[in-house]
Amino acid sequence: MNKQYSNTKATLAIARASFRSILRSPSAVVFTLAFPLIFIIVFANIGGGGMSIDVGLAKSSDTSANNPVYMALKKNKIMHLITDQSADEMSKNLAKGNIDAILDLKPFAPPAAMTVHVQYSQASGDKGSVLKSALNNIFYRIQSEELKRIQSYTTVKVPNLIDLKEETISGRPYKYIDFILPGQLGFSLLSSGVFGTAFVFLSLRLTLVIKRFFATPVKRYSIVLGEAIARLAFSLLGSLFIILVGHYMFGFTLIHGVTTVLNMLVLSAIGLIIFMGFGFTVSGIAKNESSVPPLSNIITLPQFLLSGTFFSITAFPTWLQYISKVLPLTHLNDAMRKVAFEGAGLGDVTHQLLILLAWFVGIYAVAVKTFKWE
Repeated sequence: MNKQYSNTKATLAIARASFRSILRSPSAVVFTLAFPLIFIIVFANIGGGGMSIDVGLAKSSDTSANNPVYMALKKNKIMHLITDQSADEMSKNLAKGNIDAILDLKPFAPPAAMTVHVQYSQASGDKGSVLKSALNNIFYRIQSEELKRIQSYTTVKVPNLIDLKEETISGRPYKYIDFILPGQLGFSLLSSGVFGTAFVFLSLRLTLVIKRFFATPVKRYSIVLGEAIARLAFSLLGSLFIILVGHYMFGFTLIHGVTTVLNMLVLSAIGLIIFMGFGFTVSGIAKNESSVPPLSNIITLPQFLLSGTFFSITAFPTWLQYISKVLPLTHLNDAMRKVAFEGAGLGDVTHQLLILLAWFVGIYAVAVKTFKWE
């Protein structure tokens, strides 16, 4: 009596074979583990690249062209002035280290002193000191210019034109590793999902392995599902390894410990599934293996550079930020950082998850149209 054929067993067999194949692939190990770890080690030790200081401007601030402090900060290339957040949002982001200071600038009307109220955060680390130095330079220049103007016709002593009021609030230190590690984790998932999936399925098609599968009772979904399970298992193990190395070697913040790790792994799985959709699309479009790298790079390179992998997208020009905010890796990175550092749960990153869902629907609709079995 013949036993009934089991596609579940076939799927698991394909998954095991594919997983062993991935482990034997040098490129898979390099893109999933080696490259992200190298970047993490380098950037964790040098403390990041070019500095950008995020400064929130209170709603009551004078932002007219007649305010010399505001104009000087606006022209300073390392200062990123934030004006689109409410007072409550700014206070919360200051405590979390998402912004480095809050400024309240009163109108400038000499000879009366202009009041400048500054709130720093311990979570911002050295950036508060950099801002303080920049403000002191601005104040000194304003005072010097007023001194030259008055001394041209009188010897009266110039009063202080700036009344600086400073306050420092407590907050959890935001280390550069807290920024760089989620970005590198996203890079790993993107590379594995796009390059890995595209090469595997194109190779299976060109070598007629898929055609041989069709001579067996195995279903088509078993082939796709088996490969997906293998790549998912490998990438999640890689993600866990990267997270643990970052935490124990470089102090990466896991605010809720194991719960945070599990949430990050769920996000990693979601991200990989979406990026595999890009891989399926590339494998369907590519004519041969030499055409996979350029097609994959068209997808991965813009996200690698524009999705906040190495530095905040707030450092980009405004028009470029709009492009960055469309990319799926940007929202995966944002969700990872909120979960790891801010202690957010998956229910707190629904905005990012909804955008990722939209990408999932869109890319798999394209993949279904372009993917070829033979």
